Amino acid sequence: MKVWYLIIALFLISINLRPAITSVAPLLDTIQQDLGMSGTTAGLLTTLPVLCMGIFAPLATKISGRVGLERGLFYSLLLITIATALRGFFGTVPLLIVTAFLAGVGIGVAGPLVSGFIKQYFPTKPGVVGVYTVSMAIGAASATGLSAPIYQAAGNWEPALAIWALLGVAAMVVWIRFPGKKKADLPEKSALPWGSGRAWLILVFFGLMSSIFYSVTAWGAPIIQSMGYNSVVAGSMLTAFVLIQIPSSFIIPSLVAKYGYVFPTLIGCTVIELGGIFLLISGGHPLIAMLLIGLGAGGLFPLALMLPIIETNTYQEASAWAAMSQGGGYVISALGPLGVGAVYDFTGSYTVALYGMAAIIVTMGVIQIVLWITARHVTLKK
Repeated sequence: MKVWYLIIALFLISINLRPAITSVAPLLDTIQQDLGMSGTTAGLLTTLPVLCMGIFAPLATKISGRVGLERGLFYSLLLITIATALRGFFGTVPLLIVTAFLAGVGIGVAGPLVSGFIKQYFPTKPGVVGVYTVSMAIGAASATGLSAPIYQAAGNWEPALAIWALLGVAAMVVWIRFPGKKKADLPEKSALPWGSGRAWLILVFFGLMSSIFYSVTAWGAPIIQSMGYNSVVAGSMLTAFVLIQIPSSFIIPSLVAKYGYVFPTLIGCTVIELGGIFLLISGGHPLIAMLLIGLGAGGLFPLALMLPIIETNTYQEASAWAAMSQGGGYVISALGPLGVGAVYDFTGSYTVALYGMAAIIVTMGVIQIVLWITARHVTLKK
């Protein structure tokens, strides 16, 4: 297939990997009041998909080995689309929980397969991961920013959640053209690298990195409000945190793919993110702090996705490494927002939680240094 078609296919599947989660957040209070949901149940709508992304990511290698990489991605996309569309027909608590679960399964399986897709079709261009991450950022930002206006226009929250299934339909039109493979043509699947110390380091790094991202996403606005700003201002600063990741998640991996220095860049992004956290702790301007955290996160996420690609030799191995790092990593990351909430409940302040986040970021940096020192064959290790 032509390169432009592959890029479009990558863009369309990637843009579908976040709206099922992020479209819920701006409408959560409305949904909770309308359905009489408890706070714990409401929290499941955003926490459950992330947990499923971790628990079901290891299935990616089995699915790819049985139906092929491309068909595995198509079926994952189909599951996400169906789960999202169902929200427009039945506005009940059980259905919302079931669709959150199904969407999480689809996203969890698709993530490692996308890494394999990049390894297979762009083996010498790991910077293409920038298309992957910027597409996810666009999907996340669109769902976060437009769900509330759609709700206001429609007068109901169900269409505001279900409308994102249209992105899935558009993607399936493109992905249906990828031919299926005969059983004899399917490659042998690679086992997850449980015995590799580097794979474990990447898993822990991915988990810590994602836990910071989801903690800031969930608690950034309340933290800013605790500094004396109103909800509108706090929301706009959280939007800035999301938007700054769009250019940084494309530019940073592209530069790394061109010039190298993957591990120094990882450490640099970590220092920038840490600076934003300490700015919040010291009472500095939260907009600058959120921009720094977003800039760091925007570089860390695509580089974390790039590591399994550049550490391996085949797309089967890349999918296996990505399945392991994302599987364990997303389970770890789901604990981040819960931990911030628990610390706040115990102390009545976000300061201790922010110091905890700073400690996590420092630990993340130590892991990056160890990966850098022990690198052997990584092509972008300059």
